[in-house]
Amino acid sequence: MATKKRKKRHFKIPHIKKPVIHNEAPGTVTYTGKKANQSTKLEIIDYSKDHYRRVDTESIEDAFGFETSEHITWININGLNNTKEIERLGEYYNLHPLIQEDIVSTNQRPKMDEYPEYLYIVFKMLHYSDEGEFINEHISMVVGKDYVTTFQEADGDVWDGLRDRLENSKGRVRNAGADYLMFALLDAIVDNYFSVIETLSSKIEFIEDQLFDDDIDEDITQDIQILKKEILRIRRAVVPLREVINRLEKIDSELIEARTQNYIRDLYDHIIQVSESVDIYREMIWGLMDMYMTTISNKMNEVMKVLTIMASIFIPLTFMAGIYGMNFEYIPELKYKYGYFVLWGAMILVFFGLLYYFKKKKWL
Repeated sequence: MATKKRKKRHFKIPHIKKPVIHNEAPGTVTYTGKKANQSTKLEIIDYSKDHYRRVDTESIEDAFGFETSEHITWININGLNNTKEIERLGEYYNLHPLIQEDIVSTNQRPKMDEYPEYLYIVFKMLHYSDEGEFINEHISMVVGKDYVTTFQEADGDVWDGLRDRLENSKGRVRNAGADYLMFALLDAIVDNYFSVIETLSSKIEFIEDQLFDDDIDEDITQDIQILKKEILRIRRAVVPLREVINRLEKIDSELIEARTQNYIRDLYDHIIQVSESVDIYREMIWGLMDMYMTTISNKMNEVMKVLTIMASIFIPLTFMAGIYGMNFEYIPELKYKYGYFVLWGAMILVFFGLLYYFKKKKWL
């Protein structure tokens, strides 16, 4: 007996845009971010205990010559799409070609590379915009003996408090070296992580409250999916940075003084706290969908309970009505003068009797 051949099923897969892969030689400076129309802006702060000077410019040449300064210099560069300017700065400060490549590679995970004359650190700046959009910005930092250079994609950061301390000579930063400036920059980043975590916590609490409302928003599942994506992006930024700060705490480098190690140790405690909070909120977000499905199931069970009770009440009434609705020629009760009223009385008695029984069983 011949067997029928099964037709092979072909699943319709939606068109997926393939990621752009830059198959170029190592050390090639190619910007991989999305902010391609940003102009390169420089913010240069040259300071010491008794000196403060700030220069805002768009010319990369203004950042040259500070390596011979007797002061500490912070060069903050906004805009990574102009790769030629990044290469010029890298060549002047003798940055390795791989570092220049990583500076404009926005998909790079947080890390630290140690070189004889400087340290290179990559991390992510996380914050929410005024419109509530989650922003994950790629930041690179080069730490030399008397200078720190930071590279970020666009204007706007979390370092305004540090700028204020530098300008008004508050705290220790004006009396310390470039290693303390590195710590202060990382400390502001980690402190802002706490703000992001608090905002995420408020979002989770808001969704939890919605789940127990009688009228659940239909878009709540989309909100949960957005939270899942946000917590994953936060975790991808926090966990590798924890490893970076751990290395900074244990590193043996002439660029980091012993007194700064104590501050880095405290910074490591902070990033550990952030990391633990991220893991807790990650589990909570994963449980939100289960909570949503449980809530929907409970509401469905309530509806089914009401329908079942109604059916249980009307089944015996339907049975009684069906008996006396049969077309037999002789049914004794049909000839009874008060049979109709007796049947109604029996039905009402059964109705209230079942209601009392369900109430006693606490099914109502």
